[in-house]
Amino acid sequence: MKRILILIFLGCSLLAAAQNTKEDYLRRYNNLVDRVGAAGVGVETLLDNWAAAFPEDDQQMVARFAFCYARSQSNQVIELDRERYLGNAPILPITDSLGKKHNYFEDTLYDDDLFADALLHIDQAISAKTWRLDYRFMKINAILSYEKESPDLALQQLKALADEHFTRHPAWVYEGVEKVGDEEFCAFMQDYCAAIFRIGSDASAEAFKSLAEHMLKYSKNNPLFMNDIGSYWLVKKDYKKAIKQYDAVLKKHPDDNTAIRNGILTARASKDTKLEKKYLALMAKYGESETDRMSAQARLDAMGK
Repeated sequence: MKRILILIFLGCSLLAAAQNTKEDYLRRYNNLVDRVGAAGVGVETLLDNWAAAFPEDDQQMVARFAFCYARSQSNQVIELDRERYLGNAPILPITDSLGKKHNYFEDTLYDDDLFADALLHIDQAISAKTWRLDYRFMKINAILSYEKESPDLALQQLKALADEHFTRHPAWVYEGVEKVGDEEFCAFMQDYCAAIFRIGSDASAEAFKSLAEHMLKYSKNNPLFMNDIGSYWLVKKDYKKAIKQYDAVLKKHPDDNTAIRNGILTARASKDTKLEKKYLALMAKYGESETDRMSAQARLDAMGK
């Protein structure tokens, strides 16, 4: 009887060990995180066991990054004398009895040590799978959030990634994208340009322009980044330079709707009726939708009267 119990125990132990594959740990991790969050109860224990069983598994490195990154964050509400913070409207705008406005924004604080641990683990994952573009973006996204209004390191990382893409032409892997060629990579970089622009600080505006200029070194005459330079000058209220940039886009891409729309905005901001008519005529001809074309023509007709 004792021998039978021992054999049963050993059989159960072997069965449990056989189930603890990398895929099993990943499944258990995803199920747990769905219930309790990236840094919830039980996640750290599971990660410890996963790392002990498969120390070279890049998926557990990414999971540990997510755990440390989530733990590094805490939220607070701050009052700022501005209309937007990090591109966001206030969560609580209040006007006091004297008519003074008080804008309260949600802000994220970071524990530097835990954030450094998070970067350490995502760097390990990147070293293990250098071709995983999504791992690179995980790191950049974290840094961009951490740096808030001064995305200096994030800008350096993005420029270095662009250098790597266009000089080494890696066979990137990005979940959900069949192949990451130049067009797809530029679309990703444009998303980062937009995210940096949205921050709305002086430092982020300079970073936005710097990244767009860096991308134009590799993707010459790309309307995405050419328009970005125009948007920089528009925000700076240097309307002559903005118009010059949008005209440069339209010279290469006559039907580019972004340049046409921004040309109209710039003309209105500078109160240049003649210039507005020029871009309205382009919108009436090249507008993306029938509504756009008809609205532009109607505006032209009204201005003519």
